Formats: sequence, C-alpha cells, structure tokens
Amino acid sequence: MNLAVNVRAHLQGGHVIPAHPLALTPRRDMDERHQRALTRYYVAAGAGGMAVGVHTTGFPIHDPKIGLYRPVLELAAETANASLAGTSRPFVRVAGLIGDTAQALREAQIALALGYHCGLLSVGAWRDATDEAMLAHCRRVAEAIPLFGFYLQPAVGGRRLDYRFWREFAEIANVVAIKVAPFDRYATLDVVRALADAGRDDIALYTGNDDAIVADLLTDIPVSSGGRAYTRHFVGGLLGQWAVWTHTAVQMLDEIKAWRARGEASMPREWLTRGAALTMANAVIFDAANSYTGCLPGILEILRLQGLVRGTWTFDTHEQLSPGQGDMLARLSALYPGLTDDAFVAEHRDGWLS
Repeated sequence: MNLAVNVRAHLQGGHVIPAHPLALTPRRDMDERHQRALTRYYVAAGAGGMAVGVHTTGFPIHDPKIGLYRPVLELAAETANASLAGTSRPFVRVAGLIGDTAQALREAQIALALGYHCGLLSVGAWRDATDEAMLAHCRRVAEAIPLFGFYLQPAVGGRRLDYRFWREFAEIANVVAIKVAPFDRYATLDVVRALADAGRDDIALYTGNDDAIVADLLTDIPVSSGGRAYTRHFVGGLLGQWAVWTHTAVQMLDEIKAWRARGEASMPREWLTRGAALTMANAVIFDAANSYTGCLPGILEILRLQGLVRGTWTFDTHEQLSPGQGDMLARLSALYPGLTDDAFVAEHRDGWLS
C-alpha cells in the first residue's frame, strides 16, 4: 500500500521530517527489529514523513558491495505503510539520492518502485564540478523524480552554492522543496531570495540548519518579486536532530504553526530561549566541538538511551563517540527536559519493538 500524497501541497503545509538512522547489530548487519521500531516511532510521534538513505542513515548503504540501499528503503516503506493502514494521513517518503547522474537515476527508479514520493539529492560527488555541470545533473534527475533540493554545509561534504546557482536551480519545474543546511545565515538567505526572484513560492522551504532550527521556523524573511514585497518562512524541517525527540519536535512545530495562524504581531521571548537550548543540545549530539565526527553515533546514542536501538555502530568502524561525548549525552535529558520525549518513548517502545 502507498497512500496517495499530493507531495507539493503536503510539503507546503510544513512538517517534521526525521532523517532516518540505521540500526545495526554488533556485526554491522541491519537490525531489522530495531529498524522497524524506529520507523514506527516516527509515525507514532506525528512526523509528516521520513527521509531514508540520507547522511543520517549512512551513505555506505548506497555502496553496491554493502547492498542495503533497496532493503533499507523497502523496510522503512513497508513498516510505515503498515503503521498507517486504515488511516488517510498523508506521509511523505523522501529517498536519499547520491553519486553521479547514472547512480542517482538508478536510485530514483528504486525509490519510485518502492513508493517514495521525492528524492533528496545530495551533490557531494560534485564538489569539484562547475555549477553548470551540477545544474545539468539536477535537471536530469528531476526528469525522473520530484526533487527535494539540498544545500549541505561544507564542513560535512557540501560546497558553497551562491545565489546564482539557486536562482538557476529554482527554474527546475519538478523541484518541490529545498532543505537549506549550510549552517550560515548569509547562505541561507541566498536561497530564499533566489526562490522569490524566480517567483517559486510553490517550492517549500525546509530547514536543515540544526544550529538554528527555531530561528528558521520563526523568522519572516522579507523578499520581493515582480514589484511585490512580502515575506517567506521555513515551513518545516528535514533534520538529523529530529531523528531524536521527534514527538516533542512535532509539538513544537505545531505550536509555531498555531502562533502563525493567530497572526500575532509579537513572538514570545520564550521561543528564543527554547531555540538556544535546542542548539546547545544539538552541539552535543552532533559533536560540533570535534567537527561533527561523532554526529551519527551521537544520534544513535540518544536512541540507545531510550531503548530504541542496541548500540551506536555504523559501517565506519572509526566512527565513534568522541571522548566525553557519551557522558554529556547522558546528561541532556536532565539539562533540557522540555526538549526530550523520553516518557512518550517509554510508554510505547515495547509495542514498536514487538
């Protein structure tokens, strides 16, 4: 079963979209039981979709030698469909696409066959290419699958993409959303301005700036198009940070959407405090102090502490928690109780694992 989704309209509505991690056994095989539990968790938490095969899942699954791209995407889709059976709730499935054009097209075909609605296109393999070559790649892949654009920060494999790149990217008709994650305010605003200048208000803005989640969601960004001055804002997020504490993230976004709907002129100051707390917690989870080397183990450790995965293993045996990171992660629930969803997970975990 694949519930029909008007992808563009659904994404414009604004949702929490977790970047789905990969649960492994100590032998580094996929832990199917805990992998299913994670998908069930995201559905139960109220997420509006999931992104699978992205950095948080682990790019090695795209390697044919490992052979897990199709199995991981298939298990997530099958589990989500079963969890949503009997409901009419839209739930967007976003597939991570990487590599050269031939690889990205092969992966797009796999994703579509498995019921995925759009592809989050990583251009990490194009770091040394010209903007023209990269745009040609994006256009070609967009012919096969709706695109969720991706501006990845240079610190973890991305490259600087200026206003001109995004202005050209905005001309691709089959782009439905952009994940903006350069961790840079100037670069973030370049994307928003480019979309406005292209008249593409139908492309949804999703934050990937884990260091500025709340600020992105709250800020009305002044733009103009065709002589019309107006504002745009990030409607939701596709985030590794939202792979943990997802239920609370959904509640937070719902509160922000309700505040917007009321049309109140002022923003409660408490949101700035909450945003700062979330950024401070994210710094520990993503291991920002060590150039993000413990990012994936950090996400997995939060899930392990909640009993949703068995360990922090990834395919890279050198990818481990940084010294002291585990102790700091263990203290986060006590430091920031308003951010966590430990009670929600504890109440439902056994059912998700069954």
